[in-house]
Amino acid sequence: MNITIIAGSPRKGSVTHRLALFLKNQLTAKTTHDINIIDVRDWNLPLLQDGFSSVEKTPLEFRPLAEMMFAADAYILVTPEYNASYSPALQNLLDHFPKQSHKVFGLAPASVGGMGGMRASQQLLLLVPALFGIASPYMLVTPFVDKKFSSEGVLLDESFQKMVDLFLKEFLWLAETLKPESVTVYN
Repeated sequence: MNITIIAGSPRKGSVTHRLALFLKNQLTAKTTHDINIIDVRDWNLPLLQDGFSSVEKTPLEFRPLAEMMFAADAYILVTPEYNASYSPALQNLLDHFPKQSHKVFGLAPASVGGMGGMRASQQLLLLVPALFGIASPYMLVTPFVDKKFSSEGVLLDESFQKMVDLFLKEFLWLAETLKPESVTVYN
């Protein structure tokens, strides 16, 4: 199964990107799935004018992005909280692609504050069904993300590992249930 993690912060030095790196490393080490990260900072997507309906109909400069988006069987959205919601850059990226019918979304909002992106999580729960996706009910809300992970995506707060494991276990269960030929066990 192809799992794509979308790191939704456009900020240079993003602290939420640390969580995306950590999740990629965890999934790569503990599953046989193909794991990719799409970092919104790597793509200078204009504000939406025309969506990309296929890889072939995508402008050349965005085809590698389109290939990852169209190949994904499931997504994990990692986003900071912006004005009680997810990042506009994340929304813009998702808007460029067709609906994601029956694909599972893991939701991982994060912030440097104590609420960990909780308000963004509520908005993500509205976004995913609008994309025709299915949100994994267990979210990874990450407060104090700058203190939990190093800039290289290494876990600094070992007590948080149990939350990550539960999030990934539930996400994988749902994604693998909806795509049964891809079953693996997350340890």
